[in-house]
Amino acid sequence: MKKRKILATILSTALLAATFAGCGSAPAPSTGDSGNADTSAATEGASTEKADSGNSSGEVQEITWMFWDDLNATEDLISLGYKDTIERFNKDYEGKYHVTPITTNLEEYYNKLNALVAANETPDVFIVSPGPQLTDYVEPGVAAPLDEYLNKDGWKDTFTSDAVFSQQTYDGKIYAVPLNTAAACCFYNTEMFESAGATVPKTWDEMMTTCDKLQAAGYTPVTISAGTAWCLSMVAGYLCEAEGVELPKLADGSASWEDGKLESACNKLLDLSKYFQRTAAGDTNDVATANFYNGEAAILIQGSWAIGQINGSNPDFESKCGVFQFPGVERVIAKSDSLCMSSSSKYPEAAAALIKYFTDDTAQKYTAEKGGKIPVTKVQYDASVAPKQLAYVMDVFGGAKGTFGFYNESMPTTETGAHFDDTMVAVFLGDMTPADAAKDMEEYYKTVRK
Repeated sequence: MKKRKILATILSTALLAATFAGCGSAPAPSTGDSGNADTSAATEGASTEKADSGNSSGEVQEITWMFWDDLNATEDLISLGYKDTIERFNKDYEGKYHVTPITTNLEEYYNKLNALVAANETPDVFIVSPGPQLTDYVEPGVAAPLDEYLNKDGWKDTFTSDAVFSQQTYDGKIYAVPLNTAAACCFYNTEMFESAGATVPKTWDEMMTTCDKLQAAGYTPVTISAGTAWCLSMVAGYLCEAEGVELPKLADGSASWEDGKLESACNKLLDLSKYFQRTAAGDTNDVATANFYNGEAAILIQGSWAIGQINGSNPDFESKCGVFQFPGVERVIAKSDSLCMSSSSKYPEAAAALIKYFTDDTAQKYTAEKGGKIPVTKVQYDASVAPKQLAYVMDVFGGAKGTFGFYNESMPTTETGAHFDDTMVAVFLGDMTPADAAKDMEEYYKTVRK
């Protein structure tokens, strides 16, 4: 199987140049205690400890952190929690460390991150999705292993289990720290459902019946983004799961995309698309989500990561926002946002301290109580003040028989995942038949398997 290529050439050149420039490899890990931020760093007494630690050289160590949302313009509650973490870090480490955010939007994030990497300006800390996207930064040595920092002062012991690092581990080393856990699911407007006499579907046939009832009552049944390809491909991934597609067998050649399963999944995608909003082809993820919390559609196929966006943009909507598992499947798509450290960071202790702040008790409590995501640490949080949708998501997790990853993040390479995304959009737009899509994916995989 071919290695990941999206950064291979550009990064190898950049890293080689950086090596000769004396800044392309990670500095030797410090044995000092400057990065030992306690997991309850923002609790009583922590700020005093940080301020007292000082910087022996008197120099403030400046680092950067890259994220896929504008912290000054967003209403997303998770993003606002990240903004708070940055501000706490800068206040507690004033005079010693200082972090400056680099922000963009989700659609452009990886292109801009890769451009910075190629220019030898990799952010000290950057967010990444586990899977092939993380691999693209591990294989060429862009991301640094974090085990030394995780094993210091019991930081790793604060996490719920070692299992949270399974997608961030390569050759026994951890290259990213997860910030939360979220599940892909279906949000629904309980008032619209009641008005239409619709019930929460558990099977595919019930999903079609529910959409028929909603449409007959004058509602747009489903809002989704095909303009943001991964949103549509997430639905296709669920439909492939229902048809019994096995990605590992496709990767090693023991199964074929042309065995009828993908074709059947694509036909179901087309059946469901009859209930999408008319502007789905061009709508971005943000627009499709806004259609839901503004009462313009009855169902949003998204993930629990959208809870913060929904409740932050329209707090009154929380009371009529239900959640159900994607119908016809026994497993759920689960993922976690993770933070990497640049191997070329001039101040790795500062970078590690920043990552640690994102997993301290204050940040993780906020994750649940405000953002509606599942914490990755053993922190105790007040479920009574958390968004109602979080309890529904926990029910979905509890009733599922397992989890699997996004299809575009579970394929051999990021290019393969992007090709799957584009193929599903082509099917939706009518530019490709389901049979042609299956043939195209099989031909593409043949090149990947070589």
